[in-house]
Formats: sequence, C-alpha cells, structure tokens
Amino acid sequence: MDTQKEALWHLIDEQKGVLISTADDIYDHPEWEGKEVHAASLLTGLLKEMGFAVELGVGGLPTAFRARYQHEEGGPSIGLLCEYDALKDFGHGCGHHLQGPAVIGAAHALKEILTDRPYQLVIYGTPAEESFGGKINMLEAGLFQDIDVALMMHGGPYTQTDVKSLALSEILATFHGKSSHAAIAPHKGRSALDALLLAFNGIEYLREHVPDDVRMHYTIETLPGPNNIVPDTAVGSFCLRSYSREALDEVVSRVRDILKGAALMAGVTVTMVDRPSFDDKLPAPTLNAVIMENAKACGAPGIAPPREKTGSTDFGNVLHRMPGACARIKFVPEGAAAHSQEYLDHGKDDMGHAAILYGAKILAGTAYDLICGKDLMDRIKEDFQKELTKRQ
Repeated sequence: MDTQKEALWHLIDEQKGVLISTADDIYDHPEWEGKEVHAASLLTGLLKEMGFAVELGVGGLPTAFRARYQHEEGGPSIGLLCEYDALKDFGHGCGHHLQGPAVIGAAHALKEILTDRPYQLVIYGTPAEESFGGKINMLEAGLFQDIDVALMMHGGPYTQTDVKSLALSEILATFHGKSSHAAIAPHKGRSALDALLLAFNGIEYLREHVPDDVRMHYTIETLPGPNNIVPDTAVGSFCLRSYSREALDEVVSRVRDILKGAALMAGVTVTMVDRPSFDDKLPAPTLNAVIMENAKACGAPGIAPPREKTGSTDFGNVLHRMPGACARIKFVPEGAAAHSQEYLDHGKDDMGHAAILYGAKILAGTAYDLICGKDLMDRIKEDFQKELTKRQ
C-alpha cells in the first residue's frame, strides 16, 4: 500500500478520541429540521481548531456550514458532505451523528499528510436531510459550485455503495369544508375529513396501476377536532417515490387529480402545496469502485454489493449537478432497517465508533486517489456525463 495512504489512516486512528467523543455528543443532543445548533457548533469548532477556514450559516440556513482548505493553486476540489440531523422525537435512528466526525477525520488527515501536490478540500455541513432537505436550499443559494466531486459516508448494515435512490415528491393537501352540528344539522356541513379519507381510498385504488417500484404513503397532519362537529378543515401529507423521476411525475399528476376528485365528491375545496422534491441518485461506477477498493484495503467489515433497496435523500439533488457517491459503513447487524431501535442501540457502541474510523479512512483514501490518480477524475466525470445524457 502507498505509504502516504498508510500515514493518512494512522493519523485517523490517532484522532479517534476526539472523533468518537464528538459523535457521542451529537448523539446525546439530537436536533432536527434546521435547528441543529449544538451539532453545527461542535463540528465547526473542531474544524477551526484544525486550521480550516469556516463559514457558519451559509445558504440562508443557520446551521449549515462550509469549511475550506486550499493547498497550493490548482488541482481538484474535493467536496466532503455531512449530515447531523436526528429524527424528530426519535433521536439518531439513522446514524447521522457519525458523519461529521468521519468527514472531519478524513479532511484533517489529508491536510496534514498530503503536502506534495495542489488540491482543495471543501467540507459542507448540510442540515435537515430528514425533513425539508437542506442541500436543496444550499443548491438554490449557489453552493457546491466550488467542488469537482461530492463524497459522503453513512452508517448501515453493510459496507457498500449506492447505485440509485428513490426520487421523492411530497404534497401537503388542505381540505376546506363547512362546520355544523353533527347531530342536529349535519346536512348543513361539508366534511373536510370525508374528502381526506376519500383521497386515501383513491390512492389505494391507484396502487394497482403504478410501476412496481412506486411507493405511496400518507398521513393526517392535523387532527380535525371533536366528533360532534362536521370537520371544516383536514390536512394530509402525501409522499410519493420512484426510482424514475419521469415515472414519479406521472404518479404525482394522478394523485393531484385524486385530491381534486375527493374534494369534489365531498363538496369541499382543496389547496395543495408541493414540498421540496428529492431527485434520484445518478450512479457513479468508477467512483464507487474506488470507494470499495479503499473499504477492502482498510479492513472495513460487512463488505457487500451495492444496495438494491434504498430510500430518498437530498444528496440526489447534488448528484444531478456533479459526480459523487456515498460510502455505506456497517455498524448495525445484517438486515437492520434504518430509522429503527437497532440504529439507536448501536449508535454509541463499539460498532458505531468503529464506523466513524472506517468511514474516515475510506473517504480519505478515496480523496487521496482522486487527487493523485492519473485520469481518474476524468473517467468519473465521463460517467457523470453519460448518466446525464441518458436522462435527456
């Protein structure tokens, strides 16, 4: 193995105390929905101590940040992205507390060891992945334009990469009816709740007529009120997903028609608000191969083929602007589902702590290969352009 890469990984091991304690601190103080004040403060404070130029509050988001290190002029610009939001009222059941320390461990090692060629490191802290998708706001604000490639890590039941993710669209539907006494004068009322329930049923009938990979789920956002009043307001959210954005857009159109039809049947009106949409990931075969080579070389556990079943992420939106990939690192038992108690149980144990170090080593090794490898970045950019062309 390259002696510089060995030195990178050795320095990461030496930093394990501060990396683990930072992750544990974030785990113990779960925050969400753009309010990740404690986590952002911890991570930016550590980056400042390590000599990075740090900006907090970028992209109009108080808990988003950017940290940079430039070694000489020219060379590739490597983006290292991290999330640190928890699941609302549940905690770190997706392992996001592991990401920031892993990214910082990788960036610090590269900064200290790789001193013989030009490059730039840009660390992006991206809040609210589990809710409104902070990366979307950051893209709209013009961020990420200063990097050539975007790298992430994420805990999971296997060490692997992604070749896809589900595109996601979400509609918030508010039905407006007319209240009345439910016993004395129900005929004078128009039930917004009836419309919402009709919409739910309409979607159930739609399931037979969509592609197999489409996922449709919904919930009641606000409770309509006591049962002796015809509800005049009912609010539901509708989450729609597919591996194909084109197929998903057709499903979204049909669901909007169902919502309109449900309102018509109940004699009420409906207003619809589109929440931020997540794009599907573009596969990066060459970059994924480099990630897995480094995973094997550093001895990461649970090596497996790319994931077949995935969720949705705002990282997909970033990957429609530039090449990138996410290294999945094993820290929970095989078969464990994200957003589960198992993720909470292992978030601070030896498996969780080891995932930070493996993630840092894989990211550092991959970034090292991108900076030092002849023509490697060009091949990764070619993969990206081919995938974009397929979607045109």
